[in-house]
Amino acid sequence: MKNENLKDKNIKNGKLAVVFPGVGYHADKPLLYYSRKLAAQYGYEIICADYGILPSGIKGDAGKMYAAFEQALSHVEEQLASVDFVSCSRVLFLSKSIGTAVAAAYDGKHKTGAGHVYYTPVEASFQAIGTEGIVFHGTGDDWADTGAIREACEKRNLPLFLTEGANHSMETGDALKDLEILRKIMEETDQYIRKFSEAAR
Repeated sequence: MKNENLKDKNIKNGKLAVVFPGVGYHADKPLLYYSRKLAAQYGYEIICADYGILPSGIKGDAGKMYAAFEQALSHVEEQLASVDFVSCSRVLFLSKSIGTAVAAAYDGKHKTGAGHVYYTPVEASFQAIGTEGIVFHGTGDDWADTGAIREACEKRNLPLFLTEGANHSMETGDALKDLEILRKIMEETDQYIRKFSEAAR
């Protein structure tokens, strides 16, 4: 997805949602496609982050993963430099996989006050993830250990929604079952966005 020109961008209703994709999991794949449609229904202007071309073969390689994270964060810093988050009444970050680390790190640095929907975070993401948001994880995800994810969420008091047998894409290989999983995830996502959007600031 190409970079958008954000200079002098008019944020509708003061509500902005930023989508942070994963490696190979772009903004038009199911979790991010439908979550950003939900955000749009609540009046959020949508920006899809662009990381450039990331290194390949990062799975299981901590060095490559950190290099990909640093590059992605650098691109996002540049892309969002002209966004006035202070003027936004609501900021929402929708993130997937390594994008969860980028979203959390960006928010930690810039103090945007964002609400977070974290889809399948990698374990290293919790070095940056704070105490706001909800987390989705499949027990068949070979990018992250379920026990470690559960412990990290408990420590931060983050709601964790586990799906038995689902992989890093929150899928099982059974198309109809996967659609049902996606529906449930989007119901929880919708509930979170609604509550976050209506909460007093």
